[in-house]
Amino acid sequence: MSTRQNDAAGSAGSSAPSAVVIAAMAEEAAAFAAFATDPPVEPVGGAPRFVTVDGALVALVRSGIGFTNATIAAARCFHLFGAAVPVISIGSAGGLATDVELGDVVVGRHYVNLNADATVFGYRLGQVPGMPERYAADTHLVDHALEAAVPFHVRPHVIGSSEVFVADQRARALRETFPDVGAVDMESAAIAQFAHVHDVPFVSVRGISDLCAPTGEQFRTHLDDAAERAARVAVALVTARHRALAAPAV
Repeated sequence: MSTRQNDAAGSAGSSAPSAVVIAAMAEEAAAFAAFATDPPVEPVGGAPRFVTVDGALVALVRSGIGFTNATIAAARCFHLFGAAVPVISIGSAGGLATDVELGDVVVGRHYVNLNADATVFGYRLGQVPGMPERYAADTHLVDHALEAAVPFHVRPHVIGSSEVFVADQRARALRETFPDVGAVDMESAAIAQFAHVHDVPFVSVRGISDLCAPTGEQFRTHLDDAAERAARVAVALVTARHRALAAPAV
């Protein structure tokens, strides 16, 4: 494996990747890397690494969990590769809506910060002051994800993010205050806000690892298979976009 393929840090002058893929956890990054022809020797951490998936060059990075880590990863990739390279957030999420089931993959059409509450100043619940009520995903990326030929449900939905693991009691409250949210995680809305500010195409693809159960046992049991499903959809998305861009103009 070449240095260019293996380490994207400091490689802004080389060929730009087809996409940036950000995963919070080692298991989630490894699930995507498993589809690569040149996976990293160790789980990705810190700097983005180049991997190749079905002919598409991808910058893969494990960000760490939470808003700040996710935003740092997005910012680093933005400064390395620019605004034209789309960012895809992958990994696991909790299912919140009644139509979301364990084993599904949710593709975020819109994203909301579940931590934000500036309603005293006239903003909507979940709206960061100065930002839109919801951050919109790139419609082309969403379409590619929804077209993935996979043996499980891929559902478009709103993804809500906070830095609190959502168990049953908090889930009941969120269903009341955010009835349109289908899945919850700890990174997507943060990256979506960065992408909105910097005009970067973005989508989040999340495998449902749990249904916001009272304990974290369901999450621990299904993390690996949820990560694998999300990675499979993300690979289909990256491949479809790469082929569309490579196709000759008619």
